Amino acid sequence: MPQSVDTVGLHASADCCQTADSSPDSRRERLDVHHHYTAPEWVRWAESRGIASRDSLPPWTRWDETAALDLMDGAGIGTSVLTVAMLGRIKETETRKESARVALDAAGALSGRRPDRFAFFTPVFLDDAELSRWSVGYGMDELGAVGVSARTSVDGLYLGSPELDPLMAELDERSAVISTHPMEVPSPSAPQGVPPYLCDFLMDTTRAALSLIINGTLDRFPRLTFILPHGGGYLPYIASRVEAFSHQLTPGVDPSRVRDYVHRFFYDTAGPMSPSATPTLLAQAGSSHILYGSDWPPTPAGVVTGTTAPALDNDPALDAQDRSSINRGNALRILPALVTT
Repeated sequence: MPQSVDTVGLHASADCCQTADSSPDSRRERLDVHHHYTAPEWVRWAESRGIASRDSLPPWTRWDETAALDLMDGAGIGTSVLTVAMLGRIKETETRKESARVALDAAGALSGRRPDRFAFFTPVFLDDAELSRWSVGYGMDELGAVGVSARTSVDGLYLGSPELDPLMAELDERSAVISTHPMEVPSPSAPQGVPPYLCDFLMDTTRAALSLIINGTLDRFPRLTFILPHGGGYLPYIASRVEAFSHQLTPGVDPSRVRDYVHRFFYDTAGPMSPSATPTLLAQAGSSHILYGSDWPPTPAGVVTGTTAPALDNDPALDAQDRSSINRGNALRILPALVTT
C-alpha cells in the first residue's frame, strides 16, 4: 500500500484492462470494493479545526473526483464502493462524531449525485461502541451506505474480540457486509526500510481473521459477511497449517471446520493475483468468494491500470466465468444494492 499517488496512467486507455469481451459494458465491468476515500470536505474541516493539515497528510488522502473517475475508466471499473477515511487521533467524543458526520455527509452526497459510479461503506469504530451505533444508523438508514467498514484491529483489540459482540449482533440483524482493513499497525521489530503495508498489514489481517474463527464470531453471527483485503493476508496460504495445529489454538478449533471458516470470508484482489498466488487463493476460497479491489489511491494509478488489473485479466488460473464473477458477479451477490448501478 504505497504512500504516494502516482498520476501516471490516470488517463490510460481502458483497453489496457479489457478481457476478451470487448462489448461496451465490459469496459466498465468491474465493481471495486477497495477504494479509499478521504473526502475533500473532511480535509477542509480537519484543517479548520487544527486536527490535520493538508501538507502533513499522506499524498493518497488528496482524493479528487476527476482523478477517481479517470482511474476507474482506465481500469474498467463501473462502480467503486468507498471506504470512508478519517485520519488523526481524535479523542474527544463530540469532535470525533462531528468528524464522522462530515466525512459521511460527503460520501452520501457523492453517491447520491453519482449513484452509477460510487457507493460507500459507513465506518464502525472498534474502540467506540456508541459512535459505531450512530454511524451504522446514520450511514446505512439515512445516507444509504451499502455496508460497513472496520479496521482489523485497534490497539490490540481484534475484530473477533468478545467485547465487540454487541456491535456484531446489531450488524448481524442487518445481515451486514463488513469490509476490513489494517491501519497503523505497530511493527517495532520490522527491518529498517520495510513499510508496514508490505508485510505487517497482511499479518494483521490474518490475525483478525483467526480471531473471528477462534472466538466463535462466525458461528454466533452467521449472517455477517466479512471482506478481507489484500487476498486475506496470509490466511489462504496458512489454512492447512491452521487446520493441522487447530487444537493448539486458544480456544481450540475443530480441524474439520477450519476450511469451512476460511470459506466464510470474501477476499479482494488488491495485490495477491499472480500465477503463484492465485491458485492458492482459488484452492481455499474458490472464485465465488473473490472480489475485485483496486486499493486506489494508496496503490498508484499506474500500478492499478498497468499491473494489477491486467494481471487479473490475464491470469492463467482464471477462465472467463471466474473473471466475470470476480469482477462483478460476486459483489452483486453480497451487495444487492449495487444491482441498480
